[in-house]
Amino acid sequence: MSGRERVLGMLVKAQADGAYSNLLLDSSLSGDSADRAFVTALFYGVTERRMTLDHIIRAYSKTEFDDIENETLQLLRMGLYQLMYMDIPESAAVNETVKLAPQRSKGFVNAVLRAFIRGGKRLDTNGLDVLGNLSVTYSCAKWIVKMWAKDYGIEQTEKILQASFGRPPVYARVNSVLCDADDLIYELAEDGIKSERYNGSDTCVLLNGTAGIESLRAYRNGLFHVQDISSQMCCEAAAPCPGDTVIDMCAAPGGKSFTLAELMGNKGTVYSSDLYESRVKLIEQGAERLGLDIVKARVSDASLYDETLPEADIVLCDVPCSGLGVIRRKPEIKYKKKDELTELPEIQKKILDNAKNYVKQGGKLVYSTCTLNRDENEEIAEMFAAQNSGFELVGTKTFFPEINGGDGFFYAVFKKIK
Repeated sequence: MSGRERVLGMLVKAQADGAYSNLLLDSSLSGDSADRAFVTALFYGVTERRMTLDHIIRAYSKTEFDDIENETLQLLRMGLYQLMYMDIPESAAVNETVKLAPQRSKGFVNAVLRAFIRGGKRLDTNGLDVLGNLSVTYSCAKWIVKMWAKDYGIEQTEKILQASFGRPPVYARVNSVLCDADDLIYELAEDGIKSERYNGSDTCVLLNGTAGIESLRAYRNGLFHVQDISSQMCCEAAAPCPGDTVIDMCAAPGGKSFTLAELMGNKGTVYSSDLYESRVKLIEQGAERLGLDIVKARVSDASLYDETLPEADIVLCDVPCSGLGVIRRKPEIKYKKKDELTELPEIQKKILDNAKNYVKQGGKLVYSTCTLNRDENEEIAEMFAAQNSGFELVGTKTFFPEINGGDGFFYAVFKKIK
């Protein structure tokens, strides 16, 4: 099966089933596939640029967009993406795409692609307003663009959109209980993986060339776990101390629990909870690999009070959210409808209201999301502070991808004062 055939199959499946691209790609490609790089680039590229490509199809197709069948639509997107964004000869992009089309649509696919070439391979956004232009140019639902423009301004919105393309960097959190950054960099080099400190950090390393991470000796020996830098910084803001009792309310697959345990020098207790047994097992396996025996994984519903949990020095709520900070990892999120996300703030408030019951006098409550949305971030934090006089809002932080190189992320830290 050719690389383009693989991509076509994945795109058709993604459109039909709504599967996340990262999971679909992992399950569809063998680790040593010769065309893995091409397949990955084309599949992710088409997914990331879908709205842009569809705008072009509408401009050059004589068939109503909604009347184009799924397989033909995916082929048009693939062909246009190759022509516009990849260093591939025009003839190859067109001919190889047409070759995959059903007989009934070969002429149509060929006509649209060649018309685009004759038109100078340009994206025409004339007639669109500022927000519409950003939406089409950066392939993102207009309601999201409008929300970001309101929350952060047009300039910052465009920076967020620009940072949403391409493969995101992969950060490793050094298991500081076992080694430091220099040790990890050396061990990774022994396995042929180049890496470097993140901004001189002793605990964060940027990995280059990350296929087959789980097979690396350094990984198997528990010297690191993969965790985005923004998430790592959230854990550092919680600032746990050795001997503390910590509760991680929505923990799976466990990255924050592991970092908190490492910051504690593997001394104290981290109650690492999640709703599903299968995800709790991931936490258990990760903690065992890292040698972090203070991590106690358990099944628990973060929205309901659990009387078996003790009072804690730190309670972390990394709540379910819209995920708008991780769209370069899951580009499908850019195309969600607004009403798919309207219930999230109520769920987030419920979890935060429950979490406060576990915090010791003088202890900290940390609320976090991997989204960029004031309704889910600052509004929740400010509302909680206004409704709970026993908690003081110590500070908030929003991470934008173009600033620290990590995911879009938010956290708020509260202190229990009475």
